[in-house]
Amino acid sequence: MSSVTMRGNPISIGGQFPAKGDKAPAFSLVAKDLSDVSLASLTGKRKILNIFPSVDTPTCATSVRTFNAKASALENTVVLCISADLPFAQARFCGAEGLDSVVNLSTMRGSEFIRNYGVDIENGPLAGLTARAVVVLDEDDKVLHSELVSEIGNEPNYDAALAAL
Repeated sequence: MSSVTMRGNPISIGGQFPAKGDKAPAFSLVAKDLSDVSLASLTGKRKILNIFPSVDTPTCATSVRTFNAKASALENTVVLCISADLPFAQARFCGAEGLDSVVNLSTMRGSEFIRNYGVDIENGPLAGLTARAVVVLDEDDKVLHSELVSEIGNEPNYDAALAAL
């Protein structure tokens, strides 16, 4: 179990957050067309997992926009923006913003992801959603970089995540 803060108040985070060098846990999440996307289906590509509570919050929206802007320059890399938002809401946000270089995935049928990746907010007003985190994986799903953002309202360290590639 980990701990982060929300506006300075401690929040318990359940599960085991992956560390650099770990093999990433398998997952299956839901794409905008309601299909299931597994980690195994992305083998051979580098992955940036941008994990956040909801695209309907300013910091989360900023992280999606920022990674979208940087994603087009990355070779053999897919940026996965993962939240509990329904695929419809994720698609609406990206459509309205003109964001097409990231892949949004929902935990709506992938609740095991939240626990397996150690981002399960266990208490406070956001209980049941994911903490803000970035996990960077190589082509074989080895963790190259991981950051569990200590304050939910803060942005992740984009430069550190991209430098790990």
